[in-house]
Amino acid sequence: MQDSTYSALFGALSNEKRLAIIANNLANANTTGYKRDQVAFEDTFQRFAHDYLVDSRISLRDKELWPKPDVIAKPRLSEQHVDLSQGSLQLTGNPLDLAITGEGFFKVRTPDGDFMTRSGSFQMNTEGGIISEQGFNLLGSGGPLTIPAGEKVQVDGLGQVLVGGEVVNTLDLVTVDDPRALEKVGNNLYRVRTGSQAREVPATEARVEQGYIEKANVEVVGEMVAMIEVQRAFEMYQRMITGTADMDKTVSEKVGSVI
Repeated sequence: MQDSTYSALFGALSNEKRLAIIANNLANANTTGYKRDQVAFEDTFQRFAHDYLVDSRISLRDKELWPKPDVIAKPRLSEQHVDLSQGSLQLTGNPLDLAITGEGFFKVRTPDGDFMTRSGSFQMNTEGGIISEQGFNLLGSGGPLTIPAGEKVQVDGLGQVLVGGEVVNTLDLVTVDDPRALEKVGNNLYRVRTGSQAREVPATEARVEQGYIEKANVEVVGEMVAMIEVQRAFEMYQRMITGTADMDKTVSEKVGSVI
């Protein structure tokens, strides 16, 4: 099989992965606090056996066997990361809707542990606890945040929770010292990737806006354009694979034929 077939196959698989990411971004365009996924490419190098011959004696290698350069660069998907750019704020007027401007996350407690989220659409349960749309408890400095029933709640820019004009708790706002170590775990939640040296740190630059929610940072038009680009590239790789197969078939049929 020709090398072009392998190159085209890898290109098609890479674009299939990109298409899945774009489709997921579009599906979450209206998800509160959603951050779009991105992929990055890098070059890998394919080396030939003679590239490793380092002996400088002329008697062993008096001529170049192949034209330079001695390595062939091929692009491949290298990593997938979360785009943490700020989403636009939407006014709701609901005192339990909170949005973060700047770098930071709310912390919520789930049955599987504590996680981070940018989704600030909260509500109060029957016990006075502030919970997320999925039912996870919002965390303050002293644990799950609770509010006395019937009391008016205010949250200032620093995340201090005031009831009756008095500070009763402070939101546990955190960030990560290496944002690229963040990993999505579903339900709009994040955690530090296992095995990473990154750690949670206080979000000193974050500001809380009460009565707002942060919209997804997905630009629908840009994602649609990227989807068209990926589909065209996938079709091109398909034609390359088919064309290479036809060439191989033609060569194999003519080998040994008498003209």
